[in-house]
Amino acid sequence: MSVGPGGPPIPATMYVTQALGTPSRRRRRGLGSVLWWVVFIIGVLYFFVPLVATLLFSLKPAAFGDAYVSTVHDTELFGALLYSFVIAIVTVIGSTLLIVPTAYWVRLKVPRARPFVEFVTLLPFVVPPVILVFGLLNTYSHPPLFLTETNLGNDVLMVCAYIVLSFPYMYRAVDTGLRAIDIRSLTEAAQSLGAGWFKILWSVILPNLRVSILAGAFLTVAIVVGEFTIAIFLGRKTFAPFLSILGDHDPYEQAAVTLVSFGITWLAMGLIGLVGRGSRARIQVAGAH
Repeated sequence: MSVGPGGPPIPATMYVTQALGTPSRRRRRGLGSVLWWVVFIIGVLYFFVPLVATLLFSLKPAAFGDAYVSTVHDTELFGALLYSFVIAIVTVIGSTLLIVPTAYWVRLKVPRARPFVEFVTLLPFVVPPVILVFGLLNTYSHPPLFLTETNLGNDVLMVCAYIVLSFPYMYRAVDTGLRAIDIRSLTEAAQSLGAGWFKILWSVILPNLRVSILAGAFLTVAIVVGEFTIAIFLGRKTFAPFLSILGDHDPYEQAAVTLVSFGITWLAMGLIGLVGRGSRARIQVAGAH
C-alpha cells in the first residue's frame, strides 16, 4: 500500500497493472506484434524467393557457373550497363537542376501553386511511357528540330523523357527536405550577408537537401537502369533492351546477368549513399558571404 497525494492509500498492485496493462491490452499488443512479424516475413519472402529461384535457374547449365563466366566476358553487357548508368547520372543532374529551384521558389514565394505543381509532377503516373515516347518521336522527327536523326539527339530525348519520369520521386523527396528546414530564415540570413539567389541555392539550400536528393536519386537510377519502352523505341542500347534480347538465345545467361546487374545497381546506390553521409543535420550558411 502507498498513499496518494491528498487522497486514500493506493494499492501497490495498481502500479503493476498500470505498468503491464490489462490482460486484453496485452493480448492485443501481442497479436499486433505477431501480425507485424507475419507481414515482415511475407515481405522478405516476396523479395528474396524470386532472387533465389533466379540464382538456381542460372546454375542449371552442365558446367556449374558457366552462365556467370560468359557474363564476365561479355563486353556488350558492361557497355550497355555503363551506358545506362551514365544516362541515369545525367538524368539525376538534370532533374535536380530543374526540381530544386522550382520546389524552393514555390515553397518560398508562391505556396498556393503547390497543388498545381504536385499535380504536374504526378502526370508521369497517368501518361504511359509508350505515349510519352511516341509524342517525342512525332514532335522531334520533323522541322524545326531533327533530334531523332542523330545519336546525340536521341540521347537528349531519352534523358528528357527520363527526367519527366523522375518527377514524382524527385519532387516529393525535395519537397519533404524543404519542409524539414526553415528555408525562409536561411534565405533571409543569406541575403543579409549579401548572397544572391544562385549563391543561396548552391551554398545554403543544396547542402541541406543532399540527403533528400540522394533519396530521389536512388529511385531515379533504378528506374533508368530498368526502363525498357522508351529505350527500345528510341533505338538506344541500354541495359533493359540488351537483357531482353539476351533472353532470346541464352536464358541462363540472362538470369545470371539479372543477378549481376542487381548487385551492381545496389553497389552503385551504396556508393551514392556513402557520398551523402555526414550531412544529415548540417545547416550550412557559411560561404553565403
